[in-house]
Amino acid sequence: MKRLDVVYALIRNQNDEVLVVENENSRWSLPGGAVEEGETLEQALIREVYEETALHVERKGLAAVHETKFHESGHHCVFFTFQVEVVGGTIERLYPEEITKIEWVPTEVASERMPYLTNGIEPLFDHQVTYTYQK
Repeated sequence: MKRLDVVYALIRNQNDEVLVVENENSRWSLPGGAVEEGETLEQALIREVYEETALHVERKGLAAVHETKFHESGHHCVFFTFQVEVVGGTIERLYPEEITKIEWVPTEVASERMPYLTNGIEPLFDHQVTYTYQK
């Protein structure tokens, strides 16, 4: 199986809503995507959030790590979810062929739209783990 690392951004606004995106396959997720060759997790996180939302973010703590194996595609995916802070930009779909919708939703709605988060989205806000990259 080929390993694939994926990063996601957990973004909450002042109304305690979570930013979610709908992909071209009609699946909802947090903004994020695959880490490209040569990128750190943080670089991929910043790039993916910008590509999907036009927002500039700063990485905070690591909220969760999940993994799964997709036998049909031969991928072993490791998902890294980071808490982030928006530091600039305005929400915009830069690639409408890939991202069909961007919405702020209550945490309950986010949990419903992303049932693969087996404990829902709320626990992801409860803690942070330090993430560092050593050169």
